[in-house]
Amino acid sequence: MAAPTRTTTPRREAGDTWLASCARRPELAFEVWEMDGLAPIHCTQWLAAEAQLGLALQAARRIPSRHRGPLLVSPDLDAAWWLVPLDAAEELADVRLLTVQPHGWPLHCPSTQRPAGGRFWLHAPDGTARLTDPVHLAAAFGPGGPRILAEAFG
Repeated sequence: MAAPTRTTTPRREAGDTWLASCARRPELAFEVWEMDGLAPIHCTQWLAAEAQLGLALQAARRIPSRHRGPLLVSPDLDAAWWLVPLDAAEELADVRLLTVQPHGWPLHCPSTQRPAGGRFWLHAPDGTARLTDPVHLAAAFGPGGPRILAEAFG
């Protein structure tokens, strides 16, 4: 008689588990990621602050890691999205280089483990629900932050 076999569920990474928990249908997010797709995660537990990719990369270097949350990037679209708290829209309203997407907006996300659809997590969610501190994000884009070099003006 053969020994009984156990079926195991794939081990889910903490970042993927947290990100999927933010989706309207978490299991659907995992199914999409298993097919190397982008899952629509609606901004209901956080907001997405969008910036041009080059400026976001410069700003990322200026934010201390303890204040930096997930950062999704898309080189194909020349865009990046910071995950920020729900109340960050007001704090970031005057930062003209950032566009805070509205509550409920769908951010199409790959798994935290691998790129998909030309997008990847530069700073992936780690399962702790840590988000980027909007004060530090504003400072990174504000005075002394990313700016056009004087050489660009000739």
